[in-house]
Amino acid sequence: MRIQVDSDACVGSGQCALALPEVFDQDDADGRVVLLDDRPPAGLHGAVREAASRCPVRAITAQ
Repeated sequence: MRIQVDSDACVGSGQCALALPEVFDQDDADGRVVLLDDRPPAGLHGAVREAASRCPVRAITAQ
C-alpha cells in the first residue's frame, strides 16, 4: 500500500490523525495533515483505508 496526501486540499479536521496516529499527524502551524509513514505495514492497511474514508475532503488516497 502507498498513501498520498493532498495537503492543499486538507482542511485540518484531524480525523485521520485521530483514527491512526501511527501514520498521520497534523502540522502545528496550520493543522493540515502530515504523513508519517507513506508505506505502512500490511497490518495497518484496513485502518489506513478507514482513516482515509473519514477525511471530509478526500485529501488522502491509499492504494
